[in-house]
Amino acid sequence: MTAFYLGSAVFLLANVAIALLRVLRGPTAADRMLSGELMGTTAVALLLLLYGATGVEALLDVALVFALLAAMAVITFVRRTWPEDPAADSEKEDP
Repeated sequence: MTAFYLGSAVFLLANVAIALLRVLRGPTAADRMLSGELMGTTAVALLLLLYGATGVEALLDVALVFALLAAMAVITFVRRTWPEDPAADSEKEDP
């Protein structure tokens, strides 16, 4: 079973490399943010697989921290990019 966990971890590392390419080449900020979220989710999965393979319990704590950081990053991105009141913005555009 350990070989399966380590093989899956290698696959997830390749996934992170592909997501990094999208972060660098993404045409919009939303594409870059989704790729960053993919990297965060993949990092959590990778840490959990490594925990299953090695049994080091500190990996569970680090995975939890990565999950919280990824959620905070998405919340920050949404609050900075979308307007607070879309109805107010549409009223400003009408002459």
